[in-house]
Amino acid sequence: MPDTVSPATIFSARDKTTAQRWARWQPGTAHVPGQGAAGKAFSLESLDPGDKPFAAGNKSEDKAAVEALAVELDALQNLFYADKRYKLLVVLQGTDTSGKDGTIRGVFGRMSALGVHAVGWKAPTEAERARDYLWRIHQQVPQAGDITVFNRSHYEDVLVPLVNGWITPAQHQQRLAHINDFERMLSETGTIVLKFLLHIGFDEQRERLQERLDDPAKHWKFSMGDIEVRKQWADYRGAYDTLLNATHTPWAPWTIVPANSKTHRNLMIATVLREVLQNLDLRYPPGDPLLAGFKVK
Repeated sequence: MPDTVSPATIFSARDKTTAQRWARWQPGTAHVPGQGAAGKAFSLESLDPGDKPFAAGNKSEDKAAVEALAVELDALQNLFYADKRYKLLVVLQGTDTSGKDGTIRGVFGRMSALGVHAVGWKAPTEAERARDYLWRIHQQVPQAGDITVFNRSHYEDVLVPLVNGWITPAQHQQRLAHINDFERMLSETGTIVLKFLLHIGFDEQRERLQERLDDPAKHWKFSMGDIEVRKQWADYRGAYDTLLNATHTPWAPWTIVPANSKTHRNLMIATVLREVLQNLDLRYPPGDPLLAGFKVK
């Protein structure tokens, strides 16, 4: 990325404690395609979805910290929009009820709608299925100065078809390679790809699904299809492990977010997002020299 900060700098934390906490929730050493995965394969089973590594204190203190971060992020987003050297793609991936909608409200809700856009991905339409699976994704990536948040993402195309047997193992591996190349292209042309996996437990999901059934205001969010997918929990967990090991790259790393606590989920994502934005050396464009000393009458 010419005249921009390197991915190695972007996806780091200057504070040692924050850096250590962040690294603990990534899938080990970033995988470089063609060189093999370094070390032991990562598994989500090694991480507790109820953990709170970024907690500022008790729940009320964490909520206050999220509010303070929201104010900071609003200012940083304004500067990001003015700078226009970058685009930021934030991927929120996770199972049903993992909190993707809540994250968008809690972390991005204070930012200006002028430069922040959320895209929710559903099953592809007939027109989309008639093209390659990344065609619809590429149309929605951010333009210069924009932050785009994906609620689900292109990773659905290496989860759902695999679990349901719609693609072969060879096709699955091919798609993982496609995604790495796609994200590398985005990175090399100025798009920061920041990926979060919202990690909740099986029991937590049961409680959240039941809440949707018990609250008439949330019935619209419930589908019997959610129950069928829940029966495939172990298969999806395995598919997630595979994609995390294959697509945690230097140019588009994953951060796993323990998300049983909604407040902590927002706190962790907001903290990482602030670190990334602060690493960009954002600056306002130079003003018109003809305006120096101009007085409005």
